Amino acid sequence: MSDNPFENEFTDDGFWNKARKYARIAGESVLEPALKMYYAAQDPDTPAWARTTVYGALGYFITPIDAIPDISPFVGYSDDLGVLVAATAAIAAYIKKEHTDKAKAKLTEWFD
Repeated sequence: MSDNPFENEFTDDGFWNKARKYARIAGESVLEPALKMYYAAQDPDTPAWARTTVYGALGYFITPIDAIPDISPFVGYSDDLGVLVAATAAIAAYIKKEHTDKAKAKLTEWFD
């Protein structure tokens, strides 16, 4: 079991529900690292410690308990973005081109 309390908050349904519901409000800058990490975590080549990092960051993203409430446009997602960027940097070596491509395709679907 991880020391990260937000890892237990992560669920596939919770992630996709929040990502779809708040896509326009959160914006591409928040969703792109979230999606890249999500796809990296689904890859069996990604080590367990990296998946734990991803699920902790994504758990923070989807949990309603937040340092800055997400109902506030732009500012409300700044803490989420910080957590996602830090986690992305930690597991960057395991984010493959295919993960980035899937993330960009999903963003195109939602924003174009």
